[in-house]
Amino acid sequence: MSGREQLGNVTGVPTVISAEARAVYLSAVEDGGLIRTDDAEDSDAVEELLRIGLLVPDSDEHGVLVAVDPAQLSKSLAGSWQRQALDLLARAVALPAELQELSHAFHPPGQQRGSIEHVRGKVLINQRIAQLLAVGMKEGLAMQPGGPRPPEVLSSMVERDLETLRHGTSMRTIYHASTRYHQPTRDYVATLSQAGGQYRTLDEPYTRLLIIDRKIAIIPLNEDMSLAAFIHDPAVVGYIAEEVFERSWSRALSFEGDRAVPQQVISQLRQTIIDLLLAGTNHRVIARRLGISERTLARHIAEMREDYNVESLFQLGWMLAQTSRSPGTDPEI
Repeated sequence: MSGREQLGNVTGVPTVISAEARAVYLSAVEDGGLIRTDDAEDSDAVEELLRIGLLVPDSDEHGVLVAVDPAQLSKSLAGSWQRQALDLLARAVALPAELQELSHAFHPPGQQRGSIEHVRGKVLINQRIAQLLAVGMKEGLAMQPGGPRPPEVLSSMVERDLETLRHGTSMRTIYHASTRYHQPTRDYVATLSQAGGQYRTLDEPYTRLLIIDRKIAIIPLNEDMSLAAFIHDPAVVGYIAEEVFERSWSRALSFEGDRAVPQQVISQLRQTIIDLLLAGTNHRVIARRLGISERTLARHIAEMREDYNVESLFQLGWMLAQTSRSPGTDPEI
């Protein structure tokens, strides 16, 4: 067995050339070490061999490539890559010291503790949060308003959050009730719940909030979340944790990713649908505002039509309007 084949069997060792490029090179060797670019069937493999240096253009004949001795190329490349690796290692070691002065300028001493820090820009906000989480977190409290988060965002968070829970971190999150109808969110919550995460849903307006170890609270300051306040004052953070998060948590309903939706959630959601329908809001806007799909909204409306024993949406609207005007009528379905 060759050294090349031995390396190919070692887990985690990257290959230098692809199987396609290897086949093209061997074919060129069998044809006398030459290959015509016009005759090459796999142009990507040829480009790869040129990039590595196993093929070079023939200086005497245009359109012809010449195979290079792999042993000679190996010595040259190995030496070059080793020098690059040593250079990268030296730069990595020197980087913290070189950036220390700039870091002090970015985070002036005394700025954080006992103050409110405004951070502008989503990239910088996420960087600041990542820095805070990197030092280790014992407790994380979060309130995520609005509808379900995009599936790709949830899938990118699963492994990170599982690792956080494995390190003994306590995590509690409040979602909007509409997330119970979102399969990717249910899958995410079910996975994290089994690992110790706690989730509840709350069907009322609230502000996005993140609290880290009851020492730092992070809240958005504008609608598109491009400006955030990082609050470090212990008294203010303590007040937000107790009076905002804990009170909301006590009113919220437990959510472990199960498919069954509590009747209380259904009743409240349908009452909101009724209010929006009576206000003349169209279906697309209602679905977007509630964070549910138009298909889910249509299902709720169909079930309400059945409850009220009406055939058309116009009849349902009329019945809802009459019910809303009747004194002493319970608005919940």
